[in-house]
Amino acid sequence: MPILVDFDTMPQLFTRLADHYAGKDRPALRYKDKYTKAWIGISWDEVYHRMRAFAGFLHAHGVRPGDRVAILSENRPEWALTDMGTQLLGAVNVALYPTLPPDQAQYILEDSGATVLVASTRLQFRKAKEVFDDCPTLETVVTMSEPEDDLPAHMYRWDDAVEEGWAYWQAHEDTLTPLADEVTPEDLCALIYTSGTTGQPKGVMLTHRNLCSNAKAAHQRVDFGPEDHHLSFLPLCHSFERTAGYTAVLAAGATVSYAESIDAISKNLPEVKPTVMISVPRLFEKVYNTIAKKVEDGPAAKKMLFDWAVGVGRRYATAERPGLLLSAQYKLADRLVFSTLHEKLGGNLRFAVSGGAALPKKIGEFFQAAGIVIVEGYGLTETSPVLTISPMEAPRFGTVGHVVPGTTVGIQRLDDNRLAGRVRGDDYPTTVSTAEGEIVAKGPNIMAGYWNNPDATREVIDADGWFHTGDVGQFVEGYLAITDRIKHMIVSKGGKNIYPGPIEEAFKTVRWIDQMLVVGEGRAFLTALVVPDMEALAAFCNAKEITYSSDAELLQHPEVRALFAQAFKEYNQQAASHEKIRDFTLIPEPFSVENEMLTPTMKPKRRIIERHYADVIDEMYAITA
Repeated sequence: MPILVDFDTMPQLFTRLADHYAGKDRPALRYKDKYTKAWIGISWDEVYHRMRAFAGFLHAHGVRPGDRVAILSENRPEWALTDMGTQLLGAVNVALYPTLPPDQAQYILEDSGATVLVASTRLQFRKAKEVFDDCPTLETVVTMSEPEDDLPAHMYRWDDAVEEGWAYWQAHEDTLTPLADEVTPEDLCALIYTSGTTGQPKGVMLTHRNLCSNAKAAHQRVDFGPEDHHLSFLPLCHSFERTAGYTAVLAAGATVSYAESIDAISKNLPEVKPTVMISVPRLFEKVYNTIAKKVEDGPAAKKMLFDWAVGVGRRYATAERPGLLLSAQYKLADRLVFSTLHEKLGGNLRFAVSGGAALPKKIGEFFQAAGIVIVEGYGLTETSPVLTISPMEAPRFGTVGHVVPGTTVGIQRLDDNRLAGRVRGDDYPTTVSTAEGEIVAKGPNIMAGYWNNPDATREVIDADGWFHTGDVGQFVEGYLAITDRIKHMIVSKGGKNIYPGPIEEAFKTVRWIDQMLVVGEGRAFLTALVVPDMEALAAFCNAKEITYSSDAELLQHPEVRALFAQAFKEYNQQAASHEKIRDFTLIPEPFSVENEMLTPTMKPKRRIIERHYADVIDEMYAITA
């Protein structure tokens, strides 16, 4: 769908949207007031006022074009206003995950050379105070929370900063206003630090051209419009939410509401009633597994009705012209079965977008049958991030769609590094070699490089300008299919190359399994670390009248272990011999961001997990050998 205003830089986007909606009392951002529990809208007029006020504060405190302004905050309107004020000056946004411990936050602040840090809650403000003296370039801190103690001269409350900044803007408007027009597409817009599954994170340099071109390309594939409403809960400090859930949504003239927290999503969805939901597969997996558990635990008649409805939904979704009978059946299936799902998602959802990891095919097909198309995308922080998007009218689950306009994606053979084929996003329909290899890309969305790290930049952008994603994939009738990360590839003792991702994906709809990691590097066979779904197991034990005094005792119960053994037996019956899983261990502690076994975008840190459970893994091979 066409963008509402044309733009090539972020300041152009913000100021032109403000001009378009001037005087119309149009909400740009919404949040839930923690005291009244009401959802409050912030109009574009008010957004325009506050972004200029914060730009005035930053300029008053020495921020000039190219300087870095850091944000340590969860998603909330102040995050957007900080970014907008930063962009008006031609300065650079450095967004930090609020889950980072102080030492990692300090590393990013030092590496980026940020001069201003904006922190949200008291927890984040305490981190800011803890690292301030060890960050030589950091001069000013702003807190969105009410501080516990009096503030020193270099620290400010958010409201005080906005008030001071507005007075400064009014006094220096002739000097400040032209700065937004002086920003060019080639100027640096944001530093987004990779999550760092190994080693220190690298700062990905994204220009205004990178982010703006990618948002506009997404608009040519996805139907965003002014009447849309997005509930934002993925981290804005990640490029996926920044481009898809922030830049692209605002470019449509749509409204963004900020979820209270990740844990409050299920409560916020029916309150906000969004038309668009942008998420990672983990949320869709949880929704599906919750529904599947209720069906399995219910009476046989309920299961038969559910299976019938899903079958009708699939036929209806894939039919070119549904007949009267199929249409009537689908209306009945929707009323009896699917309406509950729609209500839990707000009752107003037109479609959902999934990115950040592979969406299991079974889950994509289920949501499509229920009348909710999940548009799957693929990309990396270094590609701003979108490289491909599934067409809304013809999704092919198990793939990540077509290359976006303006971008070229190629497949480089792993054996001889030759390019097996390439697809330009402007050339559909197209045919291309189905050879498998590393996915490489060119286009206006490819990063400028890694901050202060030319050696790392040369490792991923070759002499011909191709960015090497590190992912393995192939084209299937113009759709890109992802195999796995090259660095995740397991080489068995027998020399077999095994990608664990597709194996782990096969277990995501097993009701007893919450998380799983396949292990086997240099070993004779594969094993697995399994985090069970404790809620599902508790329900199973209750039905079977199995008693236990602790989770550890529960996981060792023969009938419980038999559930998992059966799941692996069913998988092994159809798996290639070198991809069979010979043993497994049930572990009670989930992989999480807090215990540093997941990245902030919910991807497993394989080396850290394997190191943490090294003794458990060795024991599996000792017993099974």
